Amino acid sequence: MRRWLRANALSVTMFGAFLLFLVLQSVFGWQTRNEELTQYGLPPEAYLAYLGTGHFAEAVFENWESEFLQMGGYVLLTAYLVQRGSSESKPEQGSDRPDDHADHAKPDSPWPVHARGLALKVYRNSLSLALLLLFAGSFVGHLLGGTAEYNEQQALASGAAPVNAWQFLGTSDFWFQSMQNWQSEFLAVGVLVVLSIFLRQHGSPESKPVTAPHAMTGD
Repeated sequence: MRRWLRANALSVTMFGAFLLFLVLQSVFGWQTRNEELTQYGLPPEAYLAYLGTGHFAEAVFENWESEFLQMGGYVLLTAYLVQRGSSESKPEQGSDRPDDHADHAKPDSPWPVHARGLALKVYRNSLSLALLLLFAGSFVGHLLGGTAEYNEQQALASGAAPVNAWQFLGTSDFWFQSMQNWQSEFLAVGVLVVLSIFLRQHGSPESKPVTAPHAMTGD
């Protein structure tokens, strides 16, 4: 077990932090929602019931949506675009790596490499495809959760008739929620791309070696 944890420490830490902060988000969101219900003279909601509300779903999927869009877009863009001096970029004059081609397959290469054809075509782009599919799923989750939350807020505030998901998609409220997250995600990645030109982090694969010149592109 100790050896397994050491070999998988990064992913275990990331997913552990994710679960911790998700639980904390749910607890504080539940408290916030009950404060709102109290203001309207309504009884507080049980914690488990809160987990099935639009309030919680909207908050969770709204953030997942932006994260997966950023990561999927970034993986795809780095395949075609370069940034001189950044450790996040492939070399300016770099072509495809030899090992990106099936002709350089090894005995222990993943099975789609040996299968060739459609399986290989999909596998060659499977990382960006998976991330963008996760974005699409999160987008739908945000839309459905947001619709439920929007309808409840409208009913509490003015007794307005509910809208369906397609109608909520056309509201400025939905797109305001999305854009406030999308812009911050691309800002963060852009800052990392540029800062990695001039700054270093010893031991991190996200950084160039400490002694590398600023003009060196890639890691």
